[in-house]
Amino acid sequence: MRLRIAPPVTVSLIGLLLLSACASGRVEREPDETGAEPMLATANVPHQVIREAFLTARTPKENVDSPASWIAPDGRVLLLATSKKTSRLMIYDGDTGTELRRYGSAGAKPGQFLRPNGIAVHGDRVYVVERDNHRVQVLQLPGLESLGSFGGAELKQPYGLWVRDSGNGGVEVLVSDAYMAGEDANGDEIPPPLAELNARYKRYQVGTGAGAFQARYLGAFGDTTEAGAIRVPESLWGDVTHDRLLIAEEDLKTGTAVREYDLSGKYRGRTLGLGLFKAQAEGIALWTCPDGSGYWIATDQFKDRSLFHVFDRQTLAHLGAFSGETVGNTDGVWLQQRATKRFPQGVFYAVHDDMGVGAFDWRDIAKALSLRESCGG
Repeated sequence: MRLRIAPPVTVSLIGLLLLSACASGRVEREPDETGAEPMLATANVPHQVIREAFLTARTPKENVDSPASWIAPDGRVLLLATSKKTSRLMIYDGDTGTELRRYGSAGAKPGQFLRPNGIAVHGDRVYVVERDNHRVQVLQLPGLESLGSFGGAELKQPYGLWVRDSGNGGVEVLVSDAYMAGEDANGDEIPPPLAELNARYKRYQVGTGAGAFQARYLGAFGDTTEAGAIRVPESLWGDVTHDRLLIAEEDLKTGTAVREYDLSGKYRGRTLGLGLFKAQAEGIALWTCPDGSGYWIATDQFKDRSLFHVFDRQTLAHLGAFSGETVGNTDGVWLQQRATKRFPQGVFYAVHDDMGVGAFDWRDIAKALSLRESCGG
C-alpha cells in the first residue's frame, strides 16, 4: 500500500483522520495495485503445478516485496528480501528458508531504509531501491555495511532495478521510476501522458573498486509511443548477449504484458504476452547458457497462486507456464543458477503474498516443462 508523509498534527486530529478514512472505505494503493483480485483457479490458463521446495515462515507485518540471493565463498547461501512496511531486509538461509536475522531500520542514514522495494545482488554487493528515500543504497556482503547511495537527485518514485557489468571497472544500474500525474477520486494514481514517459528508467554508472564510493547519473529513457510506452513500471531484466531488455508493463487499462527494448533503451516493437497475462505482469528472471540459449521467466500476479510464464531466451517463443501449490500474489522473483548443496541445478525464488518467500528447485521446473536442467544437457 502507498504511504504518504504528512505534516505534524495533534493526536486527536490523527484519530479523526483515521476514523474518516475507515468510514469512507478509501484505500491508498501503489501504482501497480488495483481493487481486483484475479484468481488463477478461474483463469483457465494451461500450466503445470510444482510443489515448492520450501516456504519461509509467514511474516504478515513485514510486507515482503522482492528477493535476491548470494553464495558465500564457503557455499553458504543468503536469501535477502525487502520489507516495505518495516523498512528493513529479511535474511534467510537460501537452502532451507530458515530466517537468520533482520537488518536495518526506518530512516535515511546509511544502513537505514524507507520503503525498500527492488533488490539485486551483483558480485559481493547488494543494491536496494528505496522508494521513499528516492535512492538506491549499496551494501557490502556478507556484513551488509553501507557503502553509499545514489539517485537522490533524479529519482522520484523508484521501484525496480537491473545491474550488469559495464566493462570499465564498474557496473551499470538501470532503475525504474514510477512517477505519476496525481490521483483519481478513488485514490488510484494516474500515469502521466505519453509525452512525459520518456524518463521511466534512469541509468547510473557505479564504481566497484576500492576507495571512496562513486556513482554517476548517465541519463534517462522511456518510449513515448502508444505501443511501446510503460505506464506503470517496476520489474525489468536484461540480456547482454542478445542486446535485450524485458520490461513489465503493469497497467491493466492498456493491457499488462512484457515489452522488449534494447539495452540502449529503444523499444523494439514487440510486446510479449498481451492477452496471455491475465492478472498483472510482475517479476522477471533469466536462465542463461554460454551459447546464447536459455529461458526467460515472467510472473503473472494472481492472488491465489502466481503463474510463471516461460519464454525461449533467443526467440521469445512461449514454452509453457507453471505455478506452485501455495505461492501467490508474487511481486519480486530471483533466479539463482549457481549450484548449492540443496539445489545442484539452481533455484527460483518467488515472494509469497507479501509475507515470505517460496523456493522452486530448478530440476522440478525443468522436468515439469521439459526444459534443460543444465547447459550441458
